[in-house]
Amino acid sequence: MASRIAQIRKSVLTLALPVTVSSLLQRTEGIAAVFLVGGLGATSIAAVGLGQLLAFMATTLISGLSVGANVLIAQLWGARRTKDVGEAATHLLGMAALVSCSLVALGLSLNRVTMELLGAEHDVIALALPYSNFIFLVIPCTIFLQVLSSIMQGTGDTKTPMYALIAVNLLYLTIAYPLIYGLWGFPAWGITGAAVATGFAEGTGVAYLLWACRKLFRKSLNVRRDLLRSTWQIGAPVSGERMFQQAGVLLYTKIVLLYGTVTYAAHQVGLSIESLSFLPGYGFAIAAATMVGQSIGAGKYVRAKLENWEANRLATVAMASMGVLFFFFPYALLRIFTNDEAVVELGTVFLRIVAILQIPLALTMVLAGSLRGAGDTRFIMLATTIGMWGVRVPLAVIAGPWLTLDVLFVWSAMIADWTVRMVLLLWRYRSERWKAIQIIR
Repeated sequence: MASRIAQIRKSVLTLALPVTVSSLLQRTEGIAAVFLVGGLGATSIAAVGLGQLLAFMATTLISGLSVGANVLIAQLWGARRTKDVGEAATHLLGMAALVSCSLVALGLSLNRVTMELLGAEHDVIALALPYSNFIFLVIPCTIFLQVLSSIMQGTGDTKTPMYALIAVNLLYLTIAYPLIYGLWGFPAWGITGAAVATGFAEGTGVAYLLWACRKLFRKSLNVRRDLLRSTWQIGAPVSGERMFQQAGVLLYTKIVLLYGTVTYAAHQVGLSIESLSFLPGYGFAIAAATMVGQSIGAGKYVRAKLENWEANRLATVAMASMGVLFFFFPYALLRIFTNDEAVVELGTVFLRIVAILQIPLALTMVLAGSLRGAGDTRFIMLATTIGMWGVRVPLAVIAGPWLTLDVLFVWSAMIADWTVRMVLLLWRYRSERWKAIQIIR
């Protein structure tokens, strides 16, 4: 038994570490944008944060497609149905193309309205609008990068997406800084330069992944309704979950914006730093989804359970360690991003709060990954909705607009949210109802 656990641990780490690095590289674009525009002041930081929030909210609409790709490919791969894997991959790219076009139109038409509804100040909107518009023009690159990565991760290949993101980040860091500040003969486009760099770098990453997995795709003259149905069964609840999550985040952000630009800048810088702790959690969640999906596809349910708990243990250790850094060294971490003393002071409070929720967050992320691997995405949507709309948003509304308490209390609502989600997902996994869900037929 001990040797079996050791083998599973090795497999989890083999999958999770490249995904963690990929997540770090993926997040580096956002963090680097905040870091690079930090010299332009708090308003520019807030503008980039606002633009990134809108883009992230839009991509949640297709998150179901990328998760559906990972789970469907993983279960088909585990069942050794290689022909179906190729046809599923082709169908998934077709769906990605259709969704991309819709998101470009939606984003460009609703950018300004959404910023105004959020209550952002006029000087922030003036800077954020051109940045966000260009981000939406190149959002198809972001979508294809996610879907192609998910397809390859479903087969157990987590290294190739990592290599693609290494190339993306090297290109981004090479051209973003001169485009922002007008160095080496480049025009000084300010924060819009960061968006231009994103489009060029991610487009290059998509080209690399298409070439790398060219042999995986299989031409299909017929529309496979069974594959579309399976993708919908997995993906629709995921998109619903992310939409409920992001709608809650928008309202939560609006409450934080009531405290002013400096507070929102501290919130954004704090989120950028906290996102570093998401990286191992996301890595182990993808590893859990892939391994559990493949084991279920092969009919090995006992192995699937062992893989889940091993991924949970490793994620908890990694994220708890990050929490220690956030709690005891917040000032040093914040100083990397900004020299604004007011932002640093508020950011210290934020980081110490998120340090407390690292263990519930780790368990929630990996349990959700395992349940997704089994296809149990509806319950995850329910747990997310309860945590966000039944806990975080009401507590934030009471603390902020109603009682006008310090922003500390608004931020503390996150702890209650993630703790409730953890309890719900733990109960669901232990019930083993996910075993009855059938994805591939």
